[in-house]
Amino acid sequence: MILAAMPPDERTMTQPDAIPAAPAGIDRFKGYYARNERRIAVVAFVAGFLFDILTFGRVDSWLAIGQQVLYLAVIATALTQMFLEQGRPPLELERLPAAKRRYYQGRTALVHFLFGGLLNLYTIYFFKSSSLLVSFSFLAILVLVLVANETRRFKSLGLPFKFALLALCVLSFVAHVVPIFVGSIGVAVFLFSMLVGALPLAGLGWGIRAFAPALFPRARRQILVPAGAVLLGFLTLYLVRVIPPVPLSIPFIGVYHAVERTDEGYRLSHERPLWRFWHNGDQDFRAQPGDRVYVFFRIFSPTRFSDQVLMRWYRKDSGRGWSLTDSIPINIVGGREQGFRGYGVKTNYEPGEWQVQVETTDGREIGRVYFRLENAPEVPRTFVVELQ
Repeated sequence: MILAAMPPDERTMTQPDAIPAAPAGIDRFKGYYARNERRIAVVAFVAGFLFDILTFGRVDSWLAIGQQVLYLAVIATALTQMFLEQGRPPLELERLPAAKRRYYQGRTALVHFLFGGLLNLYTIYFFKSSSLLVSFSFLAILVLVLVANETRRFKSLGLPFKFALLALCVLSFVAHVVPIFVGSIGVAVFLFSMLVGALPLAGLGWGIRAFAPALFPRARRQILVPAGAVLLGFLTLYLVRVIPPVPLSIPFIGVYHAVERTDEGYRLSHERPLWRFWHNGDQDFRAQPGDRVYVFFRIFSPTRFSDQVLMRWYRKDSGRGWSLTDSIPINIVGGREQGFRGYGVKTNYEPGEWQVQVETTDGREIGRVYFRLENAPEVPRTFVVELQ
């Protein structure tokens, strides 16, 4: 009865089950992001992968190089801001202009998106620049980095781990871009590219020392030490030949009974049955008397690129394993969309298991093909001819 006598305003104010007003859009977004920050970061990372798969192009494309520079610059800017904001009162986002407020709200997700795009791109580049065995070794390292980035343990490391990821991306970038401009690959070119890649983060650290000396101990701990560790890891992996020889890649390699150069291209003759669609040419090679074994390949190299590769022939011995039988140097030039075309031929051979590897002059494998060779009686046969 007392409630009935109260004015409407007072009844509304004293209702214990009164429904609060819906929060503003910005508050709803902040609440959702706080509850699902990890999921949003993972989705952003995966989105970066998918986006770059769709936009993947030539390794020497100016558009692709410019895109990577932009990504690296945005990540470096965001991480530097996060570094400088440590120890300061949190920003009052409601007082910021709309565009700036949205940037700060989505900054972490943006960094994850760009990291995902870059690491996806470099995974593709490294994967294409070597055989599966070597590529998957380096690919496993990149996948472990991606997984570790989403674990609580590495999340707790905060900025040092993100700067380490940035260093990984910068070194991967210069590892394939510097050879494009130099026009060749090798130990000296790789070491020069590592020097170029170390300069940006080293410059950032020493810039902080010059303009904010009090922050330098933290910069050394969070920027320089992680970057130095990644650089040391890159050099170690290069010495043990785990890092593929970017920007070279072999999109095609196969075994044939004949290779003939014509005005239309190379005519490749084989007798592979249709159901062995996963083979390139005669990887089950039936050699009749007088046959030669041809290995044809296409090797992609950037425009204005000029270098030498080695075609190494190996035969498997039951007691000693793979034994080198021949090593043929081949000069290559870049620029052709489908890759430089070349081949090697062998007339002196024995039955058994064979492999041919195409390597750089410092022994870094670009591609390989396996085949089994057996002697066959001389009988009539019909070859299938492909044009490359």
